[in-house]
Amino acid sequence: MLENLVILAPGLLGGSVAKSARAHGVARRVTLWARRPEVRLALRGQPWCDAVADTPEAAAAGASLVVVAAPVDKIVELVRAIAPHLPAGAIVTDVGSVKGEICRLGQAALAPRAHFVGSHPMAGSEKTGWEHAGAELFSKRACFVTPLPETDAAAAETVVKFWRDLGAEPVTVAPDAHDEIVAHISHLPQVLASALGAFLAQKNPAWRNFAGGGLRDTTRIAASDPQIWRAILEQNRDELLRALRQFQDELQAIQAALANRDWLEVTARLERAKVWRDGFRPLV
Repeated sequence: MLENLVILAPGLLGGSVAKSARAHGVARRVTLWARRPEVRLALRGQPWCDAVADTPEAAAAGASLVVVAAPVDKIVELVRAIAPHLPAGAIVTDVGSVKGEICRLGQAALAPRAHFVGSHPMAGSEKTGWEHAGAELFSKRACFVTPLPETDAAAAETVVKFWRDLGAEPVTVAPDAHDEIVAHISHLPQVLASALGAFLAQKNPAWRNFAGGGLRDTTRIAASDPQIWRAILEQNRDELLRALRQFQDELQAIQAALANRDWLEVTARLERAKVWRDGFRPLV
């Protein structure tokens, strides 16, 4: 059991970490810090945290494990801010959906006194804010843990165990490999959903009233926070561009098959997609 779990910037993911840690008995003490005073005030009344600090530096003092749950463009800034205040041997992780630069800069900010081990739980929703957090958000969900070659092995093992104790299913990969993977399975779907929504926004708005579940399912994540996603896309730009170029080839192939009335080719691609989609493991 962790002596003092610290969560910085607890939105949906950070709040869920706190609730899950309390529900699963992962930490004796849970300390939070939020940027806005009104959020800190609201958090002080929650039964799943023991203390709310006024600054990230104060929160980090005495921490066993720090989870930085800020947007990806703020993570390194917070890691650098708390670095001088961490106890020797403390571990810092994060929940950002881009890992390469964050892991390298996080490691540089903390070494050799403390340890940075990147994380990315594949959980969440289009909603934001700790008000939507849930103790079982990570249950049976994959969670990337992304140590560098020079990362302390014991620190990496601690982070893997932490996520497993929250109900997640950790998988360890290199930071750059993570960024390639999520460019295809997370960032590309977000761009496609948003592009479809932006395209249909130019049509008659009344058409939305006729939509069935297909359009709602396909565009659900288009309702995500644009500023959060702008930062993610900016940080994983190169990998996402490679994924987009490959996807454009697929889209053009379908367009060509339709234009040429090549129904065998159209059917083959529809069947290949169905087989792939049917192969998803159940989430519950």
